[in-house]
Amino acid sequence: MSKKPEILFLAHRIPYPPNKGDKIRSWRLLCHLAKRYRVHVGCFVDDRDDLRYCEKVSAIAESAEFVELSPAIARLKSLQGLVTGSALSEFYYRSHALQQYVEQVRARGLLAEIAFSSTMAQFIEGHSGKSKKIIDFCDADSEKWREYSQTGNFAMRGIYAREARLLAKREQEIIGWADHCFAISPQEALLFSSTDNDSAGIDWWCNGVDTRYFDPEVSVAAAPQSIDVVFTGAMDYRPNIDAVLEFVRAAWQKIRATKPDATFAVVGARPDAQLLALDDQQGITVTGHVDDIRVWLGAARVAIAPMKIARGVQNKVLEAMAMGVPMVASTPAITGIACADAQSIFIADDTQAVVDGVLSLLSDITLANQYGANARKAVVETHSWAAQLQRFDAAFAGI
Repeated sequence: MSKKPEILFLAHRIPYPPNKGDKIRSWRLLCHLAKRYRVHVGCFVDDRDDLRYCEKVSAIAESAEFVELSPAIARLKSLQGLVTGSALSEFYYRSHALQQYVEQVRARGLLAEIAFSSTMAQFIEGHSGKSKKIIDFCDADSEKWREYSQTGNFAMRGIYAREARLLAKREQEIIGWADHCFAISPQEALLFSSTDNDSAGIDWWCNGVDTRYFDPEVSVAAAPQSIDVVFTGAMDYRPNIDAVLEFVRAAWQKIRATKPDATFAVVGARPDAQLLALDDQQGITVTGHVDDIRVWLGAARVAIAPMKIARGVQNKVLEAMAMGVPMVASTPAITGIACADAQSIFIADDTQAVVDGVLSLLSDITLANQYGANARKAVVETHSWAAQLQRFDAAFAGI
């Protein structure tokens, strides 16, 4: 029996556990590839707690290289970009050890080299071998930094604008030499278009959701308290932090003025100091890491996703929809999710609309149930992982 072909898979963060957006996508893609190929995995580990998961990744890989990355040291290293005129992100993820691993694996003869995120493309660039070079950009990182430059700390806006400009240039360079590139949605794919490169070279495949796991009919543990409103996500991620702080500042008091006993749970790992300060104030609970997000989604009457900046596809929206939880979300939060519309999501793009949406869903059980049922039905029909990965398979087979 002939051996399976070998491929290289590089990620800027260890794919396991799949507890945040990029890791959910990279883990699903890695598992999918491992069924058909012998996969050599190279990745960074930027949280020491995640070192315990190296064995989990190694179990499905032909070989694996895990490079520890200290965010503090990496930030200092990234300043080299100011001297060289390069994007800071490139130096943040530069690693001689990982590059050596790539060279060693290449000697085995590879069918393809897949880099997950633009920052990992540097490790497969410039090699003239026969292996195909594939980039999963996921999100348009340059656009994220552009948005930060318009809304972020005034003192940092110039740095953010520089990073956006240089990453946009870098993304176009990558499109020029890669054999195939993916984004996470048609909207993100369009952001890569330019006068220099034909955007037809950018394909997309969207994130899915495991609707058998995120199922309101599956029994899970009871939540430790009653929850009216819930926000879920990685709580060290700036768009999530900003969304929660703005919701509490502008909307929550208005909601509590009508419903004084309303409760709000902020659920997700590594909440920063500003979020921790909200805990036990005005009916707010900040949980930190939880073992099973379904416990909190299943107990909530309304989920919110009022982000002003939301690149790519929001897994928090897909998961709440799959759990049948009625949701109030901004247009940026649902962009890229084709099945998220006014029948399945209460769309709210300003403070008063958010307040009205939350209060309507809390006060009208029939309306809330209808939104939840529509959301569950829509996501089951269109957003299984199998359906989404078919787009990747079709493009991969073509090259």
